[in-house]
Amino acid sequence: MSQNPDKPHSSEEKSSGLEDGQESLDNPDQSIRKRIRQSAPGSYRDDTPKSSPPRPVSVEELMETAKGVTNMALAHEIVVNGDFQIKPAELPEHSLEKKVRDIVHKAFWDCLEAQLKEDPPTYDHAIKLLGEIKETLLSFLLPGHTRLRNQITEVLDLDLIKQEAENGALDISKLVEFVIGMMGTLCAPARDEEIKKLKDIHEIVPLFRAIFSVLDLMKMDMANFAVSSIRPKLMQQSAEYERKKFQEFLEKQPNSLDLVMNWLQEAADDLEKLRSNRLPPHGSGDGAAGEASALCPTAVQNQAYLKLLKWDHMNRPFPETVLMDQSRFQEIQLELEQLLLTGTVLLVVFSAAGSALVDIPGFAEKIKTIVKVLLTGMHLPAFNLKESLAAIGEKVCAEVNSCLSQHGFTPFTAERETVLKGQIQAVANPDNTICKLIDSRIQKFLENYLASSHQKSLPAIPGGLGPIQRELEEIAVKYVRLVNYNKMVFSPYYDAVLAKILTKEESQLAGKSKES
Repeated sequence: MSQNPDKPHSSEEKSSGLEDGQESLDNPDQSIRKRIRQSAPGSYRDDTPKSSPPRPVSVEELMETAKGVTNMALAHEIVVNGDFQIKPAELPEHSLEKKVRDIVHKAFWDCLEAQLKEDPPTYDHAIKLLGEIKETLLSFLLPGHTRLRNQITEVLDLDLIKQEAENGALDISKLVEFVIGMMGTLCAPARDEEIKKLKDIHEIVPLFRAIFSVLDLMKMDMANFAVSSIRPKLMQQSAEYERKKFQEFLEKQPNSLDLVMNWLQEAADDLEKLRSNRLPPHGSGDGAAGEASALCPTAVQNQAYLKLLKWDHMNRPFPETVLMDQSRFQEIQLELEQLLLTGTVLLVVFSAAGSALVDIPGFAEKIKTIVKVLLTGMHLPAFNLKESLAAIGEKVCAEVNSCLSQHGFTPFTAERETVLKGQIQAVANPDNTICKLIDSRIQKFLENYLASSHQKSLPAIPGGLGPIQRELEEIAVKYVRLVNYNKMVFSPYYDAVLAKILTKEESQLAGKSKES
């Protein structure tokens, strides 16, 4: 509203306005446009055809691309985020936009109040509001709601209302009462309390304001119901749409898969190293040659997705095909890092206390709560892990002794407390044996889940992870849902890249066989 509508926008203003107007989706937008258009450094740059250099992109093409990315990001969010909901826009408290909006709204409602206080009252504004309310109520109806549609159309007949106003026979209160009753019929059960509050407002202007506020909430409810209804159908369409849009990016920037190539190549190298370590020594017979077969594409892909959970987000660009989900993978990575420390502390505590505390109801949950609270903000630069683990040690020892005493066991001596505190503080060491053990078992669980994601049941929880089973399974379900959707969208590109990588691996294996 602060802009002059008569002033033509420059192309730069249009581009800026597009980004500002879609603030909630801009982060993935900007990252995708920036990363995909960048020429990523890597050993595969020379594979880009020299006859197809990146061509200049016009402002119109950039805006069209930005619009496509925004739509793609919204559809993607709906599909992968089971908790996705449309929410009312909330302007910052002291922002210019909020001040302008409040001033305009106040002027409108003041004008309405002034009209209604005239003698005789003027109903121009009130009738316009009733027309908007009528259209909103009709928009909530389904095709089969014929009776309700007839009721709304008959009672809120604007021509008749205008005639009544001109003849001094208009009863606004009666019309508003009908509107509130109809809103109560059409609203979700969660809005019953808001509808009830409307009946307690007796002044017309505040009542109109409250009615429009509740109608906005009902619009959100309707939109969110529509989103949940279309999500299953949207998944396949969204996958095809994202693949189409990415193909458009790829056609404009042929080197837009450089980071994916490096990512999958590293995953293949990791599996090759693991396989080499497991193979018998060279020359031990035909069995070794049989095991040295080509890598499985699915295994390479799964290994690549596991690598995303150990990614250095500060210093390394994310692969292009998972860029839109970088924040989600990073969130899962942070959750797993905290869960790793929680699981390690629990294993240390149960090992120190023996079998006395293992079966006590609620004990593990209390320890998890202590650890979670004291590890809050562990990924912030100012966080001091050693100090937090020292505090955890103090709290855990106090909880252990309290629990042992309550259940008739002998509390820890001062010496055992010191040992337990030391073991907990040792978790800060990256080479801590217990921490590395828990981490490897978490990774193995996720690997097994990826390999069997077509099955409905989760794989068995490895030993030692029982106390954190619920949290780990919740993270795993979220992670695998994200991975499976990414595979659905980008599998053709992965297949093409892996074909090149695995062909090279097969050539190297064939060369080694000839040498032997």
